[in-house]
Parts: sequence; structure tokens; C-alpha cells
Amino acid sequence: MASIRRTLSPAYHDRSYQNGAGFSSPSNKFLPDGSSKHFSSSSHLPFLFNAVNIVYRKGWRRSFCRCLFFFVIGFVFGIAPFGYSDTDVRAKDFTFPELKPPHANLRFDDQIVTSVSLSVNTKLLEPKESTDIIEPLKQLIVVTPTYNRGFQAYFLNRLGQVLRLVKPPLVWIVVEEKAASHETAEILRKTGVMYRHVLCAFNSSSLKDPRVHQRNAALEHIERHKLDGIVFFADDDNVYTLELFESLRTISRFGTWPVAMLAQSKNKAILEGPVCNASQVIGWHTNDKSKRLRRFYADMSGFAFNSSILWDSKRWACPFSNPIRQLDTVKEGFQESTYIEQVVEDESQMEGIPHGCSRIMNWHLHLDTDNLFYPKGWLLEKNLEVILPIK
Repeated sequence: MASIRRTLSPAYHDRSYQNGAGFSSPSNKFLPDGSSKHFSSSSHLPFLFNAVNIVYRKGWRRSFCRCLFFFVIGFVFGIAPFGYSDTDVRAKDFTFPELKPPHANLRFDDQIVTSVSLSVNTKLLEPKESTDIIEPLKQLIVVTPTYNRGFQAYFLNRLGQVLRLVKPPLVWIVVEEKAASHETAEILRKTGVMYRHVLCAFNSSSLKDPRVHQRNAALEHIERHKLDGIVFFADDDNVYTLELFESLRTISRFGTWPVAMLAQSKNKAILEGPVCNASQVIGWHTNDKSKRLRRFYADMSGFAFNSSILWDSKRWACPFSNPIRQLDTVKEGFQESTYIEQVVEDESQMEGIPHGCSRIMNWHLHLDTDNLFYPKGWLLEKNLEVILPIK
């Protein structure tokens, strides 16, 4: 058997062997083509060089054959179907699903169709039920008389901010005496509420309550322009809730509710208004003995009515044919009752709100502001740093 001698690494070139073979220097190298740069002069070197060259060539071929053999084996094992996995990519994964119509169980009778008639489905054209129809909200016509006095700006701003929170449609009729003031007009513009600034030309200086003719001027304006809605007399010095304005829209002809107020002595609160059974008025609250002769015990801010009564009295069969106005010839405290008598005949034509008249929705505070100082202007442009004593 032939033996193969391996070449030694350069680290062992200086070592001597027993057979006496060796290299003259550690720099001797063999090239693949059989040439060498330096070799020993020994007679055995050519034979050794040829043997190593043959071994080198045969070793490269054997290594290549081994690599090729193991590559073929790995390739065969890789494509062999040894198992099944859900992640295998199949051709069916790239196919679109077959769309088929749903199965219909059709029965064909023996009847023969001789004619075809075309018709329109009237159910689609029928209007929806009344419950689905959204009815528009009734317009609220709020009448506010005002005049120059202390806290006028405070009262108007407070009422304007309340009306700003009420859902439209709403129109605010503000009535002034003689001439429209610039300050009042500016307040109305800043509230953001739709308003009408009306003037009362009647001289009411002789009356204790000048607001009677101011309300009549607003009623004349509504009648002339035939404004449709619910009329409500809202004095600027009263306190109102949003619930009151929302309840006004439920009135069909005439509605009333109880009002809480301070007594003239300012030491107790009294209640004035209707006593209701559900929405039916069956009596009245009153604590003032001097007003027991009145027909209806309602406060001026404790009732509202349909505006069409003013310009269409025949529709409502009003007891009087004359224009409905407040009277300045009656005693103080009787204006409310005498006005209501022109609108309705008795309690059967009234509606109590809210249900059962069980809630207080506005307050009438008798605030005496006659002795308070009313400034001529609303802005101080000069001497802002000067502190003036209050006289």
C-alpha cells in the first residue's frame, strides 16, 4: 500500500527527522504548478516534490467529490415529502373562491303567464308616521319694558344672557320711552338674541307704573306685523329659569303658572298663581286681602298667550271685539286681571304649566331702585385713577 506523507507547517521546518529529510530553510514553499523558489541540493528532493504534487491534486478532487455528494444528498432530503404542514404553499392558496348564487327553492306551477302589468308601489310614497315628523318649535315673543334707572344695565344683561340660552325661534321686543338710548341698543346688540327695539311715544309720567303703555306699544307692534308665537311679558327685574321658556311652547291658547315673590315688607315670600289639577286650573293662590276682589290672581310675569288672539280674535272667540290692551284707568294691581279678562272667559280656557303647577319657574323681586344714582354715561374716558367719594 502506498503511503502519503503530509507537508509540514512552516512552524516545524527547522525540526530534523530520523530519515534525514529536511528543508534547508523555513522559507521554502511549493506552488500548485510544481515550481519552487528554493529547494535543497539533496538527490531525494525531486522525487519528493513530484509525490507531494500528485497528492495535492488528488486531495482537491476528493474534497470536491465529497462536497458534491453531500450537496446532492441534502437536496434530495429537502424536496422529499416527509410530512404535511399548514404553512405549505399550495396552488389552491392563490385561487379565488368560487362564487355561487344562494340556493332557491323554486316551485313552478302549471299556470301560464298571459300578461304582465307594471305598477308603482304606493307604500314607498306614503308619508311617514306622525311620530317620525319633527314639528317646528313655536316662536317665543318676549316683551320687556325698560326705563332709565339704577341697575338697568345689570337687569338687561342678565335677562339677555338667559334668553341667549333659549332655543330659537325667539324674538325679544324691548320697549323704551320717548327715545331709544344708545346704551340700551348696544346691550341688545351684544346679547346675540334677535330683538326689536320699540319706542313708546305716550307720555306716561303721570302714571305710577309707566310700563303699562310700554307693553301696549309692544302689543300694537305684534298686532300690526301679525307676529305668530307665544307672547310673554318678562320684566327685566325678575328672575327666570330656562325651564319656563321651554314650557311656554306647550301653550295652545292661554297658559298660567305660580310665581314666587317677596312681600312689600321684604320679610316673607308669598305665592301667587293658579292651583291646578294636572293642567286644569281649579283655583288661585293669594295672600293679599286687598286683591281678593280681582277675578284672576296672576302676576304679570305669570301668564302667556297665543299672539294670534291679538290679530285674529274671531278664531278664538274672544269676549271683546276691541283691541286687547292693558288699562291705565284701573287701580294698581288690577292690570293683570283686567287684561286676562279680555283674553279668556274663565278658567276652562286656561292651561296650567307645568303639570300640576307644582314647580316655581320664576321669581318676582320687588327691588326699590328709585333712589339709586343713575350715571349719564357708561364709560369713563378720563381721570380713571381718581377715587371719588360716593355721595
